[in-house]
Amino acid sequence: MNGRAKAYFVVVRTTAFLLGILLLIVPEVLRVYFIMPFPGSQEDLDTDLRQVTIAYWLHNNVWWLRLVGLGVVVMPALHHLRAGGWAKRMWVLLPLAVAATVFYLFNFMFMADRMFRPLEHKVTTPVVEDSGGANDLVIAVERNGEARAYPIELVGHHHQVQDTIGGEAVLVTYCTVCRTARAFSPVVNGQPATFRLVGMDHFNALFEDSRSGSWWRQVNGECIAGPLKGQLLREVPSAQLTRGEFARLHPSGSVLQPDPAFVKAYEGLKDYDEGTMVSALEGRDTASWQPKSWVVGLVHNGVARAYDWNELQRAGVIKDLLGPDTIMVALANDRQSFYAVVVHSDTAATSQYLSNGDISARYALQLRIDTIRAYQEYWHSWRTFHPGTTRYEAKR
Repeated sequence: MNGRAKAYFVVVRTTAFLLGILLLIVPEVLRVYFIMPFPGSQEDLDTDLRQVTIAYWLHNNVWWLRLVGLGVVVMPALHHLRAGGWAKRMWVLLPLAVAATVFYLFNFMFMADRMFRPLEHKVTTPVVEDSGGANDLVIAVERNGEARAYPIELVGHHHQVQDTIGGEAVLVTYCTVCRTARAFSPVVNGQPATFRLVGMDHFNALFEDSRSGSWWRQVNGECIAGPLKGQLLREVPSAQLTRGEFARLHPSGSVLQPDPAFVKAYEGLKDYDEGTMVSALEGRDTASWQPKSWVVGLVHNGVARAYDWNELQRAGVIKDLLGPDTIMVALANDRQSFYAVVVHSDTAATSQYLSNGDISARYALQLRIDTIRAYQEYWHSWRTFHPGTTRYEAKR
């Protein structure tokens, strides 16, 4: 073989080796980078949807990409390892070591379900035996006469708890980066399914169902990737209350307890309830209408509206008009639990009871009050997933 031909084969082998290494590294990185909160990966909603689509394709095709990459790398690597000196061997071994490190990091360290594992021991206790703090925030779910509270600092770590309440399967979820509490029926195409955390879409948790392998947004139960794209999980009514308020309203209810396997992990969300933890993703901006400001959001008569948490704290009760209906958003006595209702009759009496924090009075009084699903979350989350939302502006 003459020198020119030999040089040609060296170039071909080198190029093949480098392309194979890239094929082993780039898909591994992108399929995780696009759906995790790395710098620049969650900034634009339209871009995020394209990135989620790419990540979903890579997620489902990464194995054959790995095989192709290995197939391209093997022959040039063996040639250099056998015939080359130490310099050429290191030139081969270092990129292979980088590819192996990337494989480990992006499959065992940075994957969402590896970082936030599901509950291993689901333990609940009756309200009367619960020793948690009265001001701890919980997600309250009531089905068929049975009520259960899920502390958000526990659910927030796992992002989900699959449970049965009143004989009905329920998927209780919480995304700490959006501050969104939601509960859904874990049924996909008429069949019960389990869900695993796969990543994020615009900072909102994404779950994969075990039936179709589709990806679902936590904030609204919408499928945004996979064969069921466009479908919605059925939402189950839930409320954000304090432990004390839950106990008052549901004295025979039960409360989820910490899983002993995750005691240290739960410490990472200490003070999350109060919004005082220091975190770029999970901290709170105490000013109003900033990305990390707290709001109460609701949708009624097709209109999405956000209410500033600071204003609600100041007023206690906010009276508003959405379409033909009078809306009231109110704090309970604990100043943390909140409710939203449509009032059809005696607004003065209703205001009195709401301001006293006694929403349960609606069952005893002959007032026509309809509750509205309302959610406390970060302003950046509410405006992202409700792009047509309006903001309530208080009249001084």
